Amino acid sequence: MTPRPRRDDSSATTHPVPTGQAPAGGFATSLSPAARAALTGAGTRQRYPAGTPLFHQGDPSRHVVLIEKGWVKVTSTSRRGWEALLAIRGPGDILGELSAVDGRPRLATVTGLSPVEATVLTAERLHICLTEWPEIALSLLRHLAASLREADGRRVEYGSSNGDNRLVVLLVELLNKHGVATPEGILLDLPLSQQDLAAAVGTSREVVARTLRVLRDRRIVLTRRLRIVVVEPELLRSLAGSVSMSTQRP
Repeated sequence: MTPRPRRDDSSATTHPVPTGQAPAGGFATSLSPAARAALTGAGTRQRYPAGTPLFHQGDPSRHVVLIEKGWVKVTSTSRRGWEALLAIRGPGDILGELSAVDGRPRLATVTGLSPVEATVLTAERLHICLTEWPEIALSLLRHLAASLREADGRRVEYGSSNGDNRLVVLLVELLNKHGVATPEGILLDLPLSQQDLAAAVGTSREVVARTLRVLRDRRIVLTRRLRIVVVEPELLRSLAGSVSMSTQRP
């Protein structure tokens, strides 16, 4: 059994998070070094090749995965076969926490977008950490609150905008979180297909293709296989705040 570092109250406030704010950059990023060591020390290290499912929707498993390196996509499939991309998660994020807490089957499938290094904890080990480290429990509560706010915000957005506008808003989010400077522009450094983008904004692949074509024609973006380069980031941000681009057919 892996020994857990002893709690040290003097280190619990090394990296405080303002009250009422969800920590930026993932569940684990706000933890003190001692709390994070306790959490990772309670689990085992795992590596997943790109494209590997970490777990599937409907699985009865209850372990959690704490991402150390790499990125994953979180998807859910309806009874009619429609797949929705719920989120993209990366370093510092925790996955599978709902099943670990309530014991119910997985709500979504998690698949690696890149090679992933992670710490895997059983539900029992997570419960011990939450009991012994209030700091970890509070960070998990903030994480759950942030996820709920994100989901509520997307529901409002879906009811008040068209698929083309939602795609532009998503591209700006990806630009801000995953943008990498290149000689051509800002690369959105995630291998997302047009179907992934469509699933993320609740529209069809055809709408995504038309919207990207309009953005290419306006020389706002360049597209490659599973890659998008934003040539005019400020113009893209301006479009995200405007009314629909009206690329959808009546």
